[in-house]
Amino acid sequence: MTFDMQAIDWLADLLADAARAEIMPRFRRLGEGEVRQKTSAADLVTEADVNAERLITARLRERYPSAMIVGEEACSDNPALLKGLGDAALAFVIDPVDGTFNFASGVPLFGVMLGAVVNGETVAGIIHDPVGKDWLIGAKAAGSHIRHAHGALERVRVAEPVPISEMTGAVSWQYLKEPERSRLARNQTKALSQFGYRCAAHEYRLLASGHAHFVVYNKLMPWDHLAGVLIHQEAGGYAARIDGDAYLPSHVDGGLLVAPDQDSWNELRRELWAE
Repeated sequence: MTFDMQAIDWLADLLADAARAEIMPRFRRLGEGEVRQKTSAADLVTEADVNAERLITARLRERYPSAMIVGEEACSDNPALLKGLGDAALAFVIDPVDGTFNFASGVPLFGVMLGAVVNGETVAGIIHDPVGKDWLIGAKAAGSHIRHAHGALERVRVAEPVPISEMTGAVSWQYLKEPERSRLARNQTKALSQFGYRCAAHEYRLLASGHAHFVVYNKLMPWDHLAGVLIHQEAGGYAARIDGDAYLPSHVDGGLLVAPDQDSWNELRRELWAE
């Protein structure tokens, strides 16, 4: 399966349709019973998540009837739906509202993400910003760009490599266990500054467009990272699991370090995990 820009544009428009129909009408208007906890008070699901995923899934099934479709909320109800993602001839991975905590809190930092996987390889990634009404789009071997609301395309590029003392980054240490949790939280102070959006969609946008240098994630669900990693790589960046292995659609653990290039990755791996 080859994805040309016409197919990618159709997918991008689908995410925007879901945002207009199911997400934005509920932003700052969630009623009683429309927000629920999943695993904790920081892990939420709303009616916007559920209904946007249903809309996207239904439209994908119409256009790609044989494709595997992996949605965050469907997998929350049935984790077995993840099985086979690494071997599927064609699969779509959906995060209907990335940054649900922000969305439910009325903070305008959330996104809709979709990754397209062909024979175990991510070939396209799309991140839609429903508030800014634009898209960050990456395609295998074709680079990454922002598609603005007015239609113009802007090529994006990761930041130039600099020493860790001049880097801006984020360490998602809340999902780590001790002593690694405290070690990374302490060593993050070696960087110039930090950010923490509670939204991978906007964090990957920051990295791919050259406004920050690195992120460390421990929780590796594919809807959170497939689109962003592909976009970042096509913008010139480097990402790998913490042990140095390549990150693949089938991976759900092992952590992830994202950096401007491999030398920066090696420096970050050394300095952030230093005793």
